[in-house]
Amino acid sequence: MKVIAFSQQSPQAIVDHPRPERLVSGNPQRTTWLHYENASKEFSSGIWASEPGSWRIEFGPNEEEFFSIIEGLARVHDENGEVVEVRAGEALVIPAGFKGQFEVVEPVKKYFVVLERNAG
Repeated sequence: MKVIAFSQQSPQAIVDHPRPERLVSGNPQRTTWLHYENASKEFSSGIWASEPGSWRIEFGPNEEEFFSIIEGLARVHDENGEVVEVRAGEALVIPAGFKGQFEVVEPVKKYFVVLERNAG
């Protein structure tokens, strides 16, 4: 096994948009560069970028994400209306079972780590 240095990789960009039924505003293009995924696909990390816009998010009971903003400004709204703003140099965790909205205010680039445990 060897360590994974993001700076020494050039993964293929995966481009998508939020699903139409989840869109709140805009239709932002999102780009993911997956730098690492373990064999069971339970753990992944990489870099993600998005244009401005917002969409509803819903994490499963076994899915969590840590991310750190490299550039830009985003807001995470929970289903109770509470808003957390996160900008370059800041980080947060979205816990399992979270329901709310992800809003990109200024184009965002972030490091991400997702853990999605198998239910079994």
